[in-house]
Amino acid sequence: MFFSVKKAVLLGNPNVGKSVIFNSLTGLGVEISNYPGTTVAVQTGVVKHGGEEFMVTDLPGIYSLAGDSVEEQMVREYLAQENPDLFIVILDSATLERNLFLLLQAADFGKPMLAVLNMIDDAEKAGKDVDAEKLSAVFGIPVLKTVATEGKNLDVLAEYMTKGGIPKSKPATRLDEHIKAAKDSLQAVYTLSDGEALFALEGIRISTLPECVMETAEALSEEIEHLHAMSPHQIIRENRHYTAAEIARAVTSDVPKKKRRDFDALLTRTFPGVPILILTLLAILLIVFEVGGFLEETIVSLMTTYIEEPFHALGLPAIVDTVGGAVILAIMSGLGIAFPYVFLFYIFISILEDTGYLTRAAFLADRFMHKLGLHGQGVIPFVLSFGCSVPAVMSTSLLPTKRERFISSVLVTMLPCSARTVVISGVVASFVGLGAAFSIYLIVFALVFIVGCILSKVTPGEQYGMILEMSKIRRPILKYVVKKAWLRLKEFLYIAMPLLLVSSIFLGLFEYLGWVELFESFIEPVSEAVLGLPGFAFTALMFGILRKEMAFETLAVMGGSADLLTILTAPQLYIFALVCVLFVPCVSTIAVLAKQLGKRMAVFVSVFTVMLGLVMGALFNLGFMLFL
Repeated sequence: MFFSVKKAVLLGNPNVGKSVIFNSLTGLGVEISNYPGTTVAVQTGVVKHGGEEFMVTDLPGIYSLAGDSVEEQMVREYLAQENPDLFIVILDSATLERNLFLLLQAADFGKPMLAVLNMIDDAEKAGKDVDAEKLSAVFGIPVLKTVATEGKNLDVLAEYMTKGGIPKSKPATRLDEHIKAAKDSLQAVYTLSDGEALFALEGIRISTLPECVMETAEALSEEIEHLHAMSPHQIIRENRHYTAAEIARAVTSDVPKKKRRDFDALLTRTFPGVPILILTLLAILLIVFEVGGFLEETIVSLMTTYIEEPFHALGLPAIVDTVGGAVILAIMSGLGIAFPYVFLFYIFISILEDTGYLTRAAFLADRFMHKLGLHGQGVIPFVLSFGCSVPAVMSTSLLPTKRERFISSVLVTMLPCSARTVVISGVVASFVGLGAAFSIYLIVFALVFIVGCILSKVTPGEQYGMILEMSKIRRPILKYVVKKAWLRLKEFLYIAMPLLLVSSIFLGLFEYLGWVELFESFIEPVSEAVLGLPGFAFTALMFGILRKEMAFETLAVMGGSADLLTILTAPQLYIFALVCVLFVPCVSTIAVLAKQLGKRMAVFVSVFTVMLGLVMGALFNLGFMLFL
C-alpha cells in the first residue's frame, strides 16, 4: 500500500540532530509558531524532492511521550490531533538505548514510520556499530544511517518520504501479561491504537480519548495495581526500558574506537573553562563593536549621499519633505542596525549553538547562576539576550519552574540586546570612548547580579538543581550557520522595520505639527533637573520604547546633527546611553513578557526598569556635577 505523505513529523530526543535534518530538508524556508494553548514553538517547512512537495514539522526534543513537561504534553496532543501521515524518528547512534524508549512509544501508534540513525560517526568514535537491518526487522520499518552535519543520506531520506510505500510500524515493547490483557480489552471495546490504549492505562489524558475510555482504563488500572503493587505507568515504563536495553544489545556491536581530542577537559573545568568563556563573550562584543561600527558607518554614508541628500534637494512640500526624510532615516537606521550588528551577532550565536559550546557555558555558569535563583541552563537566555530580548524571553519557557522563568525574564530584559549595543556603540563608543562603552556593560552586569540576588530571596518557589544533557562538540557547517543567522535576521526585520517606519512617520508628522517641540518644552525642566538632559534627548528616550535603536536615530534627528558631541556633552551622552539601556523594554519584548508571564507581570517589569533607569541616570548626573 502506498501512502501519499501530506504531513510528516520529526521526533527525537534533544540534541540528536533533528534541527539540522529539518533545516537541510526544508532549506530553512520555515514557519515558526507556538502550538495553540502553549508557549512551545514548532517549526513547519516544505520539503521538495522529485517534483513532490509536502509539509514536515520539527517537534520539540523530548525523552518520552508519557511525561509531564510542557513539551511532552504538546507533542502528545500534536500527534493525536494533527494525525500526521508519517513519523520520522531521529536516533543518536552513540546513545541508542536511551533513544529507543521514544521509538518504542512512537511504534505503538502504528503509523507509517522511518527511523534515522544519526551521528554514526560519533558512534564509531565511541567504538560502537549499529546494525540498521536488524533494527529495521524489529520494528518492520526502513532504518537509515546518516551524518546530518555532512548531509550523508539525507537525499535518500527525502526520497523515502516522497515515494510512499512506507510500512506501518509494528509494536515492539514486551509488555507484562496483565498490561497486554488490559490493552487488548480496551481495544476490543473501543477503536484505539496501542499507543492510545497504553496512554489510557497510564492515566495520561489526550483530547482524542473519550471520557468513557478513561473510566474503563481506570478500572482496569486499579486491578493491575492491586496485583502488582505498582501502577500501570511504572510497569509500562519498566517494560519499555527493558525492551530498549534488549534491542540495543541485539543490534549494537563493538568496533575499534577512533582516537579523538577531549576538548571537554578544557571547556568544562573551572580553569581554563571560565576564562575561555569570558574571553569568548568579550571577543564577540569587541568584534561586533568594531566591525559593526565600520559597516554601519559605510551603509549610512552611502545612503546619505545617494538617497537622503538627493531627496531633500527635490524641493518637495514641507510635510512631504519632513515625513519622507523621516522614512528614509528609518530605513537607513534599520539597515544600519540589521546587517552590521544584528546579523553579525546572530552569526556568532549560531556558531556557539552548532559547536555545542552553549551547553558547556551552561555547565560552567551553574554555580554562579544559583546565586541569581537559577541554574546553569538559565545562561542560555542570557546569551540569546545579547542578540534580541524577544527570543531570549521566549527561551525562558525551557526552564523547569515558574519561579525560574520569572527571574530569568526580568533579568534578560535588563541585559544589552543588539539594539542596545547599537546605542552603546553609536553614542558612547563612537563619541566618548571604548572604555566608557564597556563600563556601561559592567554597570548593567552589576545591576543584573544585585537584582538577581534580591529576586532569588523574595520570589516564592523552590530552587532545583540542573539536569542538562551535554551536546557533542562539533565543527560548525558554514552554510547552516549563515542560513540560521539569516532566518533570525528576517524575523528581526519583520518586527523592527514596520515599527521603525510607522513610528518615523508619526515622528515626522508630530515634528511638522509642532507637537514634538510642545512635549520638549513640557518635559525639559524635569529632564534637566533629574538627568541633566535637554528635552529633545528625553523625547528620544521615549521613542526608544518602540525600538531601542530608535533612541539613537531620534537623538540625531531632533538634535539636528549626526555628530552627537555638537549637541550633547560627553557626560550627557553617557547618561543618555545608560538610561536607554536600562529604560523600559521595547514593545516587542513587553508583548512577549505579557504572553509568557501575564499582563500584570509585564507591567511590573516595565515599571521596574523605568524606575531603575531614571534612578541610575539621576545618580550619575549627580556624580558628574560633583566630580567633573
